[in-house]
Amino acid sequence: MLSYPEAVERLLELGHELHQMPSQSHKFDLDHMRVFAEALGHPEQTVPSVLIAGTNGKGSTAATLASILQTSGYNVGLYTSPHLIRINERIRINGEPITDELFAAAYAHVHGVAERLVAEGKLPWHPSFFETVTAIAFECFMRLKLDIAILEVGMGGRLDATNIVEPLLSVITDVDLDHQKFLGDTISAIAAEKAGIMRAGKPTITLPQHPQANDVLGKKMLEVGAIPLAATRNVPPISPGSNSLFDISEPGRTRYMLNVLGEEILIDSPLVGRHQLRNLALAITAAEELTKLGFEITPAQIAEGISTTHWPGRFQYLSGERNRPEIILDVAHNPAGAWALRGALSERFRDRPLYLVFGAMRDKAIGEIAGILFPTAEVVIATHTEHNPRSATTGEIRAAGERTGAEIIEVPVIKNAIAKAIEVASEHKQLGAPLVVITGSIYIVGEAMEALDLRV
Repeated sequence: MLSYPEAVERLLELGHELHQMPSQSHKFDLDHMRVFAEALGHPEQTVPSVLIAGTNGKGSTAATLASILQTSGYNVGLYTSPHLIRINERIRINGEPITDELFAAAYAHVHGVAERLVAEGKLPWHPSFFETVTAIAFECFMRLKLDIAILEVGMGGRLDATNIVEPLLSVITDVDLDHQKFLGDTISAIAAEKAGIMRAGKPTITLPQHPQANDVLGKKMLEVGAIPLAATRNVPPISPGSNSLFDISEPGRTRYMLNVLGEEILIDSPLVGRHQLRNLALAITAAEELTKLGFEITPAQIAEGISTTHWPGRFQYLSGERNRPEIILDVAHNPAGAWALRGALSERFRDRPLYLVFGAMRDKAIGEIAGILFPTAEVVIATHTEHNPRSATTGEIRAAGERTGAEIIEVPVIKNAIAKAIEVASEHKQLGAPLVVITGSIYIVGEAMEALDLRV
């Protein structure tokens, strides 16, 4: 029997992220994915699903909705990407990553079917890393006979491997510039790719956002015949600069009252930042819509599901210890995410001295992200992960951030970079209670979580 380490090693031989799209002529498209799924017995058709796309916030929305459904008594699958530490994290059952044994068994079956299809000429090449993991998720969900699966689109939407499902409803979170090499150079082009998850006669839940995205999404709903559903009613009416409805007394929580399904409930979420109010609204609206489709979900269960959501690395707050200051871990990896992080830091930790541990993938807008975050920091510790070949070197980060005027120290090993940030923070205690912020990439945050011995 194939072991888990062997399964992971063989998967990684297919290539690392980004979803292995090496060229337009050698791309595993949805027609191929459908052939693959048919040979597997269409596992994606055996479990009802919700499909969630977007540039930022889709993972938070998916994790929140999955937690609500789990609290409501359903057996729930959650598929997200990428992972922080281990591949199993991408495939969760009732909040817990699948076991090594199940992952290895599902991989062996899926890989065997893929090789047979290639040998028979039914597929031109082996499915990529992402398509294979997606097939493993479908296979696991089918084997476990789940009640529902919440699926986060990997990239884009129209051509993403997850898009072979026929979802009960679709959700599109905020659209911004990211993955332009694959999705297009404008918000309109990227929104068009995200809109590919809409289905005729099925609800598509959105929120008003960038005008270009609104225009594309609105027109696509009409063209497809999707049912437009705005989550606006579930966004608390907080004006800029006001916290009147918004308890921020605890740095790692967001609290406010909201009327849901006709009942006033306390929203008490571990997801922090005003941008998360939008993601929470989308998840709540999706839960409300699922009640119309026969799912039994009460306002109290929505409140509890939100409160118990586990979605690490998203403005994750670690309280200070005797020899360690407070720490924030956040996977902001594009300009929109960087602005959201900066806003949350200003809101929760105004006038506190910040020490930034920053690493990024070299295909990201490092200079623009640095321009947003570096000026907020007393010192920036540039770091790097050897676990991903896309990781920018500390020298590349320094070069991208020099124009900000920030003091930048290069520490290539993440564990050492965290230690350096804590050391520098302790040397500047006269500036006030320090805060260490670790950000720039999910891979950087994942390795930091390992160094800090945190649960994923």
